[in-house]
Amino acid sequence: MKVSSLGYQTDLALLQLGGSQVEDCDDHLVIRSPHNPTHWWGNFLLLAQVPAPHDSQHWIDRFVEAFPDAEHRTIGFDGADRRVGELDWFVAHGFEAEAQTVMTATKVHEPAHPNTDAIYRRLRSEVDWAQSIELGVRCNERQLEPEEYRRFLSAQAATRRRLDQSGAGSWFGAFLNGQLVSQMGLISAGSELARFQSVETDPDHRRRGLAGSLVHFASVYGFDELGARTLVMVADPNYFAIDLYRAVGFAETEVQLQVERPPSQS
Repeated sequence: MKVSSLGYQTDLALLQLGGSQVEDCDDHLVIRSPHNPTHWWGNFLLLAQVPAPHDSQHWIDRFVEAFPDAEHRTIGFDGADRRVGELDWFVAHGFEAEAQTVMTATKVHEPAHPNTDAIYRRLRSEVDWAQSIELGVRCNERQLEPEEYRRFLSAQAATRRRLDQSGAGSWFGAFLNGQLVSQMGLISAGSELARFQSVETDPDHRRRGLAGSLVHFASVYGFDELGARTLVMVADPNYFAIDLYRAVGFAETEVQLQVERPPSQS
């Protein structure tokens, strides 16, 4: 299966760099992350297109066959020009449907009001990575089960450190008085692409220009150090952070469709 979506192309490139496995089944892909089995979007199906309603149950069954021990259900749909209304069947069967905005930039500029109070740098030490996990815990806005979510974050941090040490990219943080308050990753995704990952800001430090300033800082690294010509960001179109990305030079390019059903509902 040839993936046309820029969002999913870079998703898969980063997952494979981190050790995930991609099985090509002609009309769909099965993505597995044995090193992090509770990572919903590291263990999912990617379909070539949105199925017709009468075929949709088949794909839920196929997910269960591929992931018999999984408590979640996650399915993505390839294509660049999609509408969330195509997913009505899944919504009616208890899934959450998302139409994420894929944004790209070939050059960036500082935000109009950069935050100059923080120190912006790569994560380096054991303390930095421990703070990265704790920041993720504080950003658990979906209120996922705390201990399970911490285990997921710990496994995720281990994968991120391996990618960082391999030279494929880096994780960056904004620090105020030594405390990590905003973070994100930028990883080379091949073909002169680099993809942002997991943009997070402490709820107590939002709307202060931290994330926008950090995106700009990391973007310069992407162009200068990774040799990227295009940077890719996937954002929630209904969340205020999308304006931060526009403010440094990112523009909407595609729509990325996906559905998920959390463990408690599966």
